[in-house]
Amino acid sequence: MFKITTDSTADLPVEYLEKHNVGCMPISYIMDGITYGRDKELDWKEFYRLIREEGKMPTTSQINPEDAREYFEEYIKTDKEILHIAFSSGLSGTYNNMCIAAAEIMEEHPDVKIIVIDSLCASMGEGLLVHKAIRLRDEGKTLEATAQWLREHALNVVHVFTVEDLHHLHRGGRVSKTAAILGTLASIKPKLHVDNEGHLILIGKVRGRRKSLDALVDYMGEKMGTWAQENREDCIFISHSDALEDAEYVRDRVRERFGIENCLINHIGPTIGTHTGCGTVAFFFMGESR
Repeated sequence: MFKITTDSTADLPVEYLEKHNVGCMPISYIMDGITYGRDKELDWKEFYRLIREEGKMPTTSQINPEDAREYFEEYIKTDKEILHIAFSSGLSGTYNNMCIAAAEIMEEHPDVKIIVIDSLCASMGEGLLVHKAIRLRDEGKTLEATAQWLREHALNVVHVFTVEDLHHLHRGGRVSKTAAILGTLASIKPKLHVDNEGHLILIGKVRGRRKSLDALVDYMGEKMGTWAQENREDCIFISHSDALEDAEYVRDRVRERFGIENCLINHIGPTIGTHTGCGTVAFFFMGESR
């Protein structure tokens, strides 16, 4: 049985990773000049408190080839076949660096096979692709067959999310400063998704928080097509940046409208949360297209 690994940007709970024997490579971030992620961790609640109450503005970095190589070298001590599901190449250079490290290791260790998948996903969208890989692995699918399925279906992972604070999107270049100021004053909440190239794209605006959450559920109605009808046992994933009640509201609305009971909710980790800020709710499901 092959080993599945991913990045911390998948925002999967530690318990989930341990239960399914999934390796996780942390992507670092910097807060007040201190680097967190690999050897030092900051509680996620404290992370968001520092942003919300003290106005801290963290920054992130990608996994470099040297770090990636180090991680893979640890895994190949016990696993000769590895499937790594990486953060979207449209949002980070991590995928390319993982590929470089994998190629170097396979050249030096002919008995090792590492396949790196560009998830074209972020947060628990990446996590949902990991979830699918676990199911295929546990059903007895080979490394190659699982990798092929992921490549063929990565664009069936639909992302849609809304944020509370437009200023963080301005920092990331997603909206203008004027739009961030006016939108905040008018309680305008953006609706965003991750497109087929793995980029973050603004696709709509809604006035008011509750309506923005309803819009996430509406998007499922637009995008799931026959996928959910044919796969009632599918699991939806919801992530949030210190907004659990809103995440649970979205879960409950999905159950009411579509009868899908299986749901995994987790907080957005610092790497993604650095760019979204507090109050983000993100919703991920399988659909016919993004």
